[in-house]
Amino acid sequence: MKKFETLEIAINENIATVWLNRPDLHNALNQQLILELIDCFESINHESEIRIVVLRGKGKSFCAGADLNYMKGIAGFGMEENYQDSLKLAKCFNAIYTCKKPTIAVVQGAAIGGANGLLAACDFVYCADDTKFAFSEVKLGIAPATISPYVFKRIGEYSSRELMISGKRFSGKEAEWHRLVNKSMPLEELDSFVQTIIDGLMTSGPDAMAACKTLIYTISNKLSFEESVDYTARLIAELRSSKEGQEGMASFLEKRKPYWVN
Repeated sequence: MKKFETLEIAINENIATVWLNRPDLHNALNQQLILELIDCFESINHESEIRIVVLRGKGKSFCAGADLNYMKGIAGFGMEENYQDSLKLAKCFNAIYTCKKPTIAVVQGAAIGGANGLLAACDFVYCADDTKFAFSEVKLGIAPATISPYVFKRIGEYSSRELMISGKRFSGKEAEWHRLVNKSMPLEELDSFVQTIIDGLMTSGPDAMAACKTLIYTISNKLSFEESVDYTARLIAELRSSKEGQEGMASFLEKRKPYWVN
């Protein structure tokens, strides 16, 4: 993996931890961080040794939303400049959402504004109870537009109405109630709990997990129900005859671990 200025990447035993690395600014989003996240997640798709991606924030906060200096620059943009800048942000969330590897967001401190797009685009999200969340865009006279496709998918229309229109702050437990996060817990329990999730994922076939992500994306976004009949039949046929599928079924019948389990 290449090195980045606003991200720190640590790869250990097939797990890539992507750290937002602007701790002095609570990992606030600026143009460089946005572009580096796109580059990072697109690159991870081609790294065969990486099986799981964990997204975290260095320091006290996961991400405090948009950087103030970045916002000052945007304030002077015209319509076309605003559109091009917003398109980069939208592509950032989509790069995380379409990552071929399972993605886990680990959230502490604060997740404000666009931070909720980063975490909502992940497959799994776990947070500390005292994390402060907010869709604060309305307080600035704007709307959480580019994060909305991922937030809607995660929490639905009516929770989105409550949280986005009010712009209120809420805790980890309320985020769990709204299903913005999978589970909220005391900060001191967070790392060990996430490790149990990683351990479980490592017993699953890497290609099978990637296929699940493609399956869910395709069924949710691209096909009618009628079209899904042929698509799903072809997919399972391909997976059953693949190297990983053959190994998985053989190991089950022979009562042994498949080759991807250490």
